[in-house]
Amino acid sequence: MTVSQKDAKVFFDLMWALQFYVNQKYKIDKSIKTLKKYYNCPMKVKYEVRKKLFEDINVIDLFVQENPQNFPEDHLSIAKGWKNFIQGNFQIERFLKTKAIFINENNVYGVLGLYEGFDEMIHKSRLPLYVETVLLPFKGKIVYDGLFQVYNVYFGGGSKRRLKEIYMTAKQNNRIIDSFELNQEKSSIKITSTPEIDWTSELQELADRAKKLKGSSNGPAIYSPAFSLIKASIEFAQEAASNSSDLNDLYNSLKKVQRAFKKTSTVLKRQES
Repeated sequence: MTVSQKDAKVFFDLMWALQFYVNQKYKIDKSIKTLKKYYNCPMKVKYEVRKKLFEDINVIDLFVQENPQNFPEDHLSIAKGWKNFIQGNFQIERFLKTKAIFINENNVYGVLGLYEGFDEMIHKSRLPLYVETVLLPFKGKIVYDGLFQVYNVYFGGGSKRRLKEIYMTAKQNNRIIDSFELNQEKSSIKITSTPEIDWTSELQELADRAKKLKGSSNGPAIYSPAFSLIKASIEFAQEAASNSSDLNDLYNSLKKVQRAFKKTSTVLKRQES
């Protein structure tokens, strides 16, 4: 859930150098004269400098042009990429093995930690957690800027379910944002050499066999609705497996399942023991 230790060092070397440059340029804290002193300055100062940085993001261009710390070109390219940032309030919804899930409105981001993973800094019992931070591109991934503020916001059951649904919807539709690079395929899309299984023949075999299922006036009352439920479910599965992009067809098929289920439920409720 983190970048490598080497990459974390690159990140902070760049970030603190950039913020030190901003502090010197705008004279936010005049007592800080060296980069080493900025490393160890209070977080309060870093928050003030960060605020100025992202208010005037073009200062990054000046930093890159002047390159006061003599960074190599590949490091400067990383800093230039930080002009593409997202700042705001996020809900950390869950921890995955490889990333933390940050939600902002209906956008879902997969975010990596730096020296520490989010699961090391935050106990999962505190999730979802409301935070303010800045998300940045870093070597094809998304990280936070090293600073985030936690708010003690209580999430009730409804809010937790809403956030979970936002995440599950994004996951199902391959909309988890793992990179800000426009020319990169979404890393949430799993590319596999294994072809998708074609269930058409198996489902057709089930449908043909299900046609033989019939209730009778002499048989248990549950047979007829139960058999209808089986047939409707197979029909729905066939529609889903057809790779049809028409959601209306899927919904109409699902409604048949729901009607059959309702009839089955009604018969069970009427049954006297």
